[in-house]
Amino acid sequence: MHKTLAKLGILFLCLLLLASCRHEMSTGKLEKAGLLVPDTINDQVWGTKGYKGMLKIQSHYNVEVYYKEGMNSEMVVERAVQEFDQKGVNLIFGHGNEYAAYFNNISKKYPDIHFVSFNGNAQNDNTTSLNFEAYAMGFFGGMVAGHMTETKNVGMLAAFEWQPEVEGFYEGVSYIDDSINVQIQYVGNWDNDNKAIALLDKMISNKADVVYPAGDGYNVPVIEKLKEEGLYAIGYISDQSDLGESVVLTSTIQHVDVLYELVASKFNEGELESGNLSFDFKDEVISLGKFSPDVDEEFKKELDAAIENYKKTGKLPNE
Repeated sequence: MHKTLAKLGILFLCLLLLASCRHEMSTGKLEKAGLLVPDTINDQVWGTKGYKGMLKIQSHYNVEVYYKEGMNSEMVVERAVQEFDQKGVNLIFGHGNEYAAYFNNISKKYPDIHFVSFNGNAQNDNTTSLNFEAYAMGFFGGMVAGHMTETKNVGMLAAFEWQPEVEGFYEGVSYIDDSINVQIQYVGNWDNDNKAIALLDKMISNKADVVYPAGDGYNVPVIEKLKEEGLYAIGYISDQSDLGESVVLTSTIQHVDVLYELVASKFNEGELESGNLSFDFKDEVISLGKFSPDVDEEFKKELDAAIENYKKTGKLPNE
C-alpha cells in the first residue's frame, strides 16, 4: 500500500514538473495579438500605422490579430482586454500614452498577457512602454526649417509641452541660425483641427513661412492650409510628401509598424523587457522622409551626414 502511494506521489510530482516545464517553455511565445486605438485606424497617420504594424505581425508570424477602435476610457479598455483574453490573445498593444495607466491597473488580473503602450510609465512585470526618442527627430526637422525659411520666422504647432521634439525643433533651428524667430504654440490635444488652424493663422500673420505641425490628428489640415498659402511644412509621423512636394519639405517619420514587428519578435523569443524602452534613429524606427525638390542637394548631403553621425555616436551637430 505504501509503495503504491509512493508511486502515485512520484507520478503526480512528475506531472506537476512536466506542466511547469510546458508553461515555462510557452512563456513569451506569441499566440495572438490585439490592438487598441483611441480613435480609428483610418486616420492615415497614427492609427493607420498601428494597424499596419498588426498586419505585419499577422503576416510574419501567421497568427490571428484583432483590433478595437474608440478605446478611450479604462472601462471600455478593460472590457476589450477581457474579450481578447477569451480569444487567446497574449500580446496587446495600446496605441497611445493613455494606455500605460490603464494597463498598470488592469495587467495584474491577466498575468499571461503582455501589455505594450507608448510614451508612458510601465510599472508591472507584464507591462512595457515604448518611447520614441523624439528630440533628435525634432532637431533635424528644425535644421530643415531653419535652412529653408526666407522670412526668418518659423512655427511649431505641438500638441503638448512635454513632447521632446519641441525643444529639439527649437535647437535645430537655432543651430542653423540663432537669429531666426521660432514661434511655438500648443494645441492641447492631438486632433483639435479648429484650434490648430486658428493658431496657424496667427503664425502666418506673424510671417512664419515654415511650420511643423507636431500632432498626428491635425497635421493634415494644417499642411493643406499651408499649401493654400504657398508656405512650407515639415510632415509628422508619416511621410507626408504625398500632400504636395511643393509644401512638405520633408517629414519626421516614426515607423510604428516596424517597431510593432520588432516588439513582437522580442516577445516571441522571450526577450521583451518590462518597463520603459526607448528607440531612436539607430534602431531604424525613426527617419526623415522624402525631400521636396526645393531643398538643395548640398544641404541634403550635410543633413544625411549629420544623421549618420548621430546614429554612430549619439551626438547631434550642436554637441
